[in-house]
Amino acid sequence: MSLITLTTDWNKSDYYLGALKGKILSVDPSTIVVDINHQIQPFNIMQAAFVLRNCFSDFPQGTIHIIGVNAALTSKKSLLILKIKGHYFITTDNGICGLISSEEPEAVYKVKKSEINNNFLSIDSFIKTAFHILKGDEFRTFCEPADKYNRQVPLRPVIDKDLINGSVIYIDSFSNAITNVTKEVFLKVGQNKPYEIFIQSNHYRIDKINETYEDSLSGELLAIFNSVNLLEIAINHGNAADLLNLKINSAVRIKFYNEKPGSRLTLTGE
Repeated sequence: MSLITLTTDWNKSDYYLGALKGKILSVDPSTIVVDINHQIQPFNIMQAAFVLRNCFSDFPQGTIHIIGVNAALTSKKSLLILKIKGHYFITTDNGICGLISSEEPEAVYKVKKSEINNNFLSIDSFIKTAFHILKGDEFRTFCEPADKYNRQVPLRPVIDKDLINGSVIYIDSFSNAITNVTKEVFLKVGQNKPYEIFIQSNHYRIDKINETYEDSLSGELLAIFNSVNLLEIAINHGNAADLLNLKINSAVRIKFYNEKPGSRLTLTGE
């Protein structure tokens, strides 16, 4: 089975996506093409990486993932193949390599320049590389090990005694603000102590974490660990990021106490 997924910042209203799919099916009409996301903000590799790292392992091993985000090839930006957990990612050398998985890639290859067609967005080069892999061609015939490549590091929370300084790393389609604070880090630092979560400096405070969204009343601000165990700030049946003016990199701070703080509402505005 030939399976290719697509994640791009191209927007469905443009012709690029249609051209890419058409060329894939022209090579092999039996190829299964799956759209993951085509609404990535232009050039936003952080957003693309967040989407991919939380869904790629749900696909069968051997799947080819084409990443058309910040995708133009230049003399200084090569076409890379990353092998991670048995999956193959085709991307330009734009730093996303270090963001897709917490594990090191099994291998990183650079596609040979002789294989590159420097047309706009290099659609042909992505497709040609994908089918080299799907056909089982020897990697040495079309690429070479990449000794050096651009590798960004995920933004991690800053941890101090009884304090976690996190930040918003993704805002989903429900306007929920997802942070970089993992459940593991929260439990390790907190040690079951009472806590308060401060959002937008000290303007909003939350002193409990929900098991479900419905643990809070409709319209109430809440915190919850989501399906990928990241702390999420939401409003039950509301739009937290919009109402609280939360954006990527907005601060979320968690303070732990030896004793429960004085009586406070779950949500207060100062």
